[in-house]
Amino acid sequence: MTDALLFREVTKRYGRRAAPALDACSFRVPTGAVCGLVGPNGAGKTTAFSVVSGFLLADSGEVSILGEPGFSPARLKGRLGVLPQDAELPDRHTPPELLVHLGRLQGLSAAEARSESERVLTLVRLEDRIDSAIATLSHGMRRRVAVASALVGRPELVLLDEPLAGLDPVQAHSLRDALAALRGQTTLVVSSHNLAELERICDWVVMLDHGRCVRQGPLSEVTGQRGVVVWELAGDPPLSALTEHLPHHSWRRDGTHWVQEAPAGADLDAASVVVMRLLVEAGVGVRGVQRGVSLETSFLEGRD
Repeated sequence: MTDALLFREVTKRYGRRAAPALDACSFRVPTGAVCGLVGPNGAGKTTAFSVVSGFLLADSGEVSILGEPGFSPARLKGRLGVLPQDAELPDRHTPPELLVHLGRLQGLSAAEARSESERVLTLVRLEDRIDSAIATLSHGMRRRVAVASALVGRPELVLLDEPLAGLDPVQAHSLRDALAALRGQTTLVVSSHNLAELERICDWVVMLDHGRCVRQGPLSEVTGQRGVVVWELAGDPPLSALTEHLPHHSWRRDGTHWVQEAPAGADLDAASVVVMRLLVEAGVGVRGVQRGVSLETSFLEGRD
């Protein structure tokens, strides 16, 4: 299957003497994935988005978008949706007026553009604000209009820069579910500092640091869901018994948690039954259990 997005050794500098914003950066995003693009400030996330969307030209390297090289307005018209981090909206217009206009710019007929406006406003749950000027909307509602603007026309690839920024928990939950529902229908690349939110929706992860990709792959692989279990216990585990019954598993303390690392190919479900039995026999209560480490922990470990 063709990747929806592919970077090969891409470099971009802002000035000849400046450190590169992208430094021979290489990564891929599979078609149909919901990809979390993560990294600290200055990692190169916004620069990468700008190169893909044609706002910047890379100094060197290759970028493949939807199977073809580089950004082309004609080729990508209606196929690429972009939400910049600090997108400003025209205050005096209503959401449908803005979205219909964007649909028409993509080449949709008037009827198609109106239908698309209704669809995306329903998707972000703003159908009750169709007659409200954007200026009268709350910050969270404006953000949802901005996300809707990137989804008009059902583009094949959508780049969203901090789509959940400034949303209250209810709004964030609603929009997160709407984005997750697009899995398999379009390829989403979501940049965010909120790793807990990203972890709930993404199935692929690209980690950037100092302009380079330091790690990428399926979420389950990056967070160790196939070989790691994190236990929150009410006391110390019976390590000798655990080692006897699961000789190829290792255990280490991580703050208030115990991390179980299994060998490749191990049946973690069966192993968890053994662990639970031994914990019960030892009188050690279980306060929580998680398959894999958090995305935040994985990111911080990847920077070490």
